[in-house]
Amino acid sequence: MFFVGFFAIALLAAVSFASIQERQKLATVITSCTTPNTVALTFDDGPYIYLPTVVDHLNAAGAVGTFFFNGNNYDCIYDDGPAANVLYAVNHGHQIESHTWDHKDLTTLTSDQIHNEMWLIEQALWKIAGLYPAHLRPPYGNYNNLVQQVAAERNQTLVTWDFDSGDSTGSTPAQSEAAYDAVIAQHPNTLLALNHETYQTTADQVLPYALQKLQAAGYRLVSLAECTGYQPYQRTQAPGVRDSTWTC
Repeated sequence: MFFVGFFAIALLAAVSFASIQERQKLATVITSCTTPNTVALTFDDGPYIYLPTVVDHLNAAGAVGTFFFNGNNYDCIYDDGPAANVLYAVNHGHQIESHTWDHKDLTTLTSDQIHNEMWLIEQALWKIAGLYPAHLRPPYGNYNNLVQQVAAERNQTLVTWDFDSGDSTGSTPAQSEAAYDAVIAQHPNTLLALNHETYQTTADQVLPYALQKLQAAGYRLVSLAECTGYQPYQRTQAPGVRDSTWTC
């Protein structure tokens, strides 16, 4: 009986330890592309009014962008304009992912609050576009072990960047263009570039400049999924039909 009891206790301890390990699994953090000679141009904080302009510039250049959307940041994603912009990006061949619901610093939140920030935007993208994101860009690029644990539980990778155009931190268009010039002059093997679709100067001036310079340097301008080899979505379905749940 002693050995049976000891074996049972040991088994329970092993199961409990395995459960703890599973709960503490940390999400992968993507900081750069891995496919040689590729650039992933990413755009945060939308969907906003300049998204169609960004998409049109990308498509005219034969480039693919990746958009990290909020649910309730500049606008409510369920409103007619933002929801239409989500579909505009998708229908024109671009990748969309999560930037959380309302752009809180996730490192200041509890586990339940982090889950809620992720879940709300996941549901919005699922309802509007029929796409369940596989990637999350944490606001401000800030994450800790708890954020990684929650992301892992939600089967998501975290995505940061290795080049910042500076459009959200006070750079003028000329300074953002100079930043692109400087990094292109170094000719890194790949580039994962941070931009923001919420600035008209980014959409109208910096992006066309960057597209021309990057392509002249021989880079392929592709989605995050193509530049990393990761699948873009956890699952897909047909876009949803507006109902009473489409609200912030």
